[in-house]
Amino acid sequence: MTRQTRPVDHDLIEAAAHVARTRCRGDNHTMAAAARARDGRIITAVNAYHFTGGPCAELVLIGTAAAQGAYELDTIVAVGDRDRGVVPPCGRCRQVLLDYFPAIEVIVGTGDHIRTVPVTDLLPETYVWADHQLDAK
Repeated sequence: MTRQTRPVDHDLIEAAAHVARTRCRGDNHTMAAAARARDGRIITAVNAYHFTGGPCAELVLIGTAAAQGAYELDTIVAVGDRDRGVVPPCGRCRQVLLDYFPAIEVIVGTGDHIRTVPVTDLLPETYVWADHQLDAK
């Protein structure tokens, strides 16, 4: 069941689209992601495609954000190269986003139907990794 959508961060979409237009080249980098850190900064990254299964742009962004000292992300979006627009996160990225940032919001949709939803809406009946770990006491 989808909850009420939140306002869309159009600056975030434009930041990802700009990176997709200017930094994605050839088959190695085909997706860009942008996230808004809790302190307001926008962090961007691109995927690193490899036939063995390189990381998606959202996963590269998590590492890039940490390298820049941004450990709390509020909203994320991925945009495809060649003007493909907003692309929803794959299943692996949805799970990683949930585990790292359980309250993160994700921009999804196309055209006039762009919306912001909690990551939990993208993973009904979620599996939260931390809930299944043994106490380290």
